Amino acid sequence: MVLSDYVNTFGQDLIRRYGERIHKITINAGFTCPNRDGTKGVGGCTFCNNASFNRSVNNTPSIIEQLENGRQVIAKRTKAKYFIAYFQTYTNTYADVEHLASLYEQVLAEPDVIGLSIGTRPDCVPESVLDLLAGYQNKGYEIWLELGLQSSFDETLQAINRGHNFAEYQQTVIAAKQRNIPICTHLIIGLPGENYQHYLTSLNKVLALGVAGLKLHPLHVVKHTILAKQWRQNLYQPLTMEDYVNIVVDLIERTPPNISYHRIIATASTDILLAPDWCSKKWLVLNAITQELHRRQTYQGKALN
Repeated sequence: MVLSDYVNTFGQDLIRRYGERIHKITINAGFTCPNRDGTKGVGGCTFCNNASFNRSVNNTPSIIEQLENGRQVIAKRTKAKYFIAYFQTYTNTYADVEHLASLYEQVLAEPDVIGLSIGTRPDCVPESVLDLLAGYQNKGYEIWLELGLQSSFDETLQAINRGHNFAEYQQTVIAAKQRNIPICTHLIIGLPGENYQHYLTSLNKVLALGVAGLKLHPLHVVKHTILAKQWRQNLYQPLTMEDYVNIVVDLIERTPPNISYHRIIATASTDILLAPDWCSKKWLVLNAITQELHRRQTYQGKALN
């Protein structure tokens, strides 16, 4: 009984298409965010711990060193031979296109890197960047644009200080699809003021736009954030693990089987996590989701049959 028996996981999707394991290696390329540098706001999202995510560029290994470190870790686990470089930290399209090309092409020059996964905001993807990514894809690279939407509700996005709206996300998805660039959308479960119907609506709205991948994760309360203050003042109550598991399984049931799930849980380290405590226990949650899928005798897309 494994998750991929019930869910079209990104890892299994890659195995089907490439015939072997392909792993992501996370890259910190020293980007910032328009919601932190004053362009759109300061302080970032209400749930974002700047200190925990931001490392000085001077103290961060080079991109090539990060790739090598990732290779060494993966070699001990699965011995995968090929990798996707995942530009994850902050907004990885937030620079002029020439600078972006110089960063992306550093990793694409490595013979064991088969593609890129670019994490960014919906409001920071101009057409020149989409054309750059489309060019790599046309050369045969595996390219994914990962958009941190979090919620399709503008009132929620405003409340958490995202600095963008759903229309901007919609425009970026449409422009990317015109270039056949696959989109993986990030959705957070448990945002303040949202309930079960919000989660279903956000899922349905992004699916209707034709995304190819999804990431789901629970809202963490971490130190030194606005959300932490709200939590201490009893203005925010995190989801229980049971609730999160049931919501995720419901969303999986309502997701067409051709969509790949890149993630269904994200965790925070115990040194910064305040609540809920289960958000530090990745395998506990993954196993609980798998067990609930098995208990219900359900699978991805079943509710659509």
